Amino acid sequence: MTTVLLVRHGLTAVTGTVLLGWTPGVGLDDRGKAQAAALAQRLASIPLTAIVSSPLQRCEETALAIAEQQGEPKPEPCDDDPVVTIDDRLGECRYGDWTGQEMTTLTKDPLWRTVQEHPSAVVFPGSEGEALRDTQHRAVAAIRDWNARLGPDAVWLACSHGDVIKSIVADAMGIHLDLFQRISVDPCSLTAIRYTEHRPFVIRVNDRGGAVADLLPAPRTPGEAPEGDAVVGGGDGQGGNAPGGAGQSRAPGGEPRDSREHGRRD
Repeated sequence: MTTVLLVRHGLTAVTGTVLLGWTPGVGLDDRGKAQAAALAQRLASIPLTAIVSSPLQRCEETALAIAEQQGEPKPEPCDDDPVVTIDDRLGECRYGDWTGQEMTTLTKDPLWRTVQEHPSAVVFPGSEGEALRDTQHRAVAAIRDWNARLGPDAVWLACSHGDVIKSIVADAMGIHLDLFQRISVDPCSLTAIRYTEHRPFVIRVNDRGGAVADLLPAPRTPGEAPEGDAVVGGGDGQGGNAPGGAGQSRAPGGEPRDSREHGRRD
């Protein structure tokens, strides 16, 4: 079982107000740096096989903050790779002519409603515009390629963007891209997916706090169902339906986490 930790970059000065897309030179602001440092501390006890990032600065800075808390150098995924490996396929959707525009302006564009209600039909305007379905295809291909490269025992991290992570989660859940707007991925949130031979298991989505030890695969016990099989009847309530999986993300005090800040795009 390969476990993928998907991390959205931390806040920038314009997150949620301007559609950055592939705008270069936009890094984390003080809030984003604090978010990245806090998440890095949470994940310090998880020995990551690899850390892979979108090439955009806000993601690289988030990924590097996590890498710096990993202690002793981990085995690198290939010769001459840096601590954080860049994969363009995890880059933001190419929003074309929408890039750099304020959200208040974009919400008045007729295409906005299509983005919300029928995203699989969207191709962003301009010569550099990308179809959302193509964004999903390249992102999922990147995850699958890294899974194969790193092997079934790997726990690795991919730092990317809201729409990209939402599209990966939709694929793992087996739901149509047109439903991906129902998924929330907040800045510097953690999403975990465990890929088995038969199917992916979505372990956490939009997790913003709490323990992470249960993200490591649990040791198998005699008589356990075959790897990748869902537990009939819902399991014991400790790990959901996924082998070695974690339950619902909960806030301190035991209450399920909510999903605030819907619709924020970056």
